[in-house]
Order: sequence, then structure tokens, then C-alpha cells
Amino acid sequence: MDGNLETLELFLNFGFPLLILMIAYFIGSHIEKRHFRDIRERETKVHGFPVVSFNTMPDDWNVSSSDMVTGSIVISLDYFKRVIAGLRGLIGGRIKTYEPLLERARREALLRMTEEARLQGYDAIFNVRLETSRLANARRDGKGVAGVEMLAFGTAVKFASRFANS
Repeated sequence: MDGNLETLELFLNFGFPLLILMIAYFIGSHIEKRHFRDIRERETKVHGFPVVSFNTMPDDWNVSSSDMVTGSIVISLDYFKRVIAGLRGLIGGRIKTYEPLLERARREALLRMTEEARLQGYDAIFNVRLETSRLANARRDGKGVAGVEMLAFGTAVKFASRFANS
């Protein structure tokens, strides 16, 4: 009887938290892969739509109207990534577990901005910028990140004609 109690106690102390971490890892990986697949599909639909970071409009763009467009997303960090990042924080260096999260956020924010511009009938976006902010603290001591917001914004334009010289 003591052996069973000790085994249960050992599982609750070490096995259960490890099981939870593994489940979080697999669920997080699945969600991340599905989101990347969705992003790739949507990117093919907007392929060819001019989205540039130039401060000024190209000279050959004859514009009839313009407006600011935005796209934003908030992505939370899964528990597994927080644990890995915390361990990496002890020794320093590159936190690889955050890189796919930020890539997803950047691409999604740009897509949302581009899709909104296309929906409103604009022909291109220039002066595109990205901003990132930490959304919330993961711990009560004010340290750690629970999620990030990525904001993409730029100037959407409608062409009077595609090229001024035409």
C-alpha cells in the first residue's frame, strides 16, 4: 500500500506537471501549424497587391484618394513557450520559441491590413509600419509576457490611373 501511495505522490509531483507541459506543447504546435497554413492560403489571395514601406509614394502613381489602414492581432504565449523562455532567460541568448509567434503576428497583421484595404477598394498601400507591444504581464511580479500585440499600418491609395505617363 505504501508503494502505491508513493507512486501516486511521485506522479502528482513530477509526472502530472510534465504531462501538462507535453499536452500544452502538442496543442500549441497544432494551433501554430494551422495558423501558418491559413496565413499562407490568404497570402496567395493578396499576392501582387502592392504593399511597400517607402516613405513617399512612387512618382508614377496617380492617386485619386488615400486613407490610413490598419491591421492588428493579439497572440498569447502558450505555457510551454513561457517555460522554455524562462529557462533560456537564466542563461541568456536567442529565444527561438518566441520567433514563430512573432512571425505569425507580423504576417497576420499585414494580411489583415491588406485585406481591409482591398475590401475598401484601394489599389496599394505605402509607408507601411509595424509596431509591437507587450499586452499583459504573465506573473504578478510584473515580469513575463502573456501576449503580444502586433499593429500594421500604412497609407492606402486608390489610383486615378495606374501610371501617370499612360
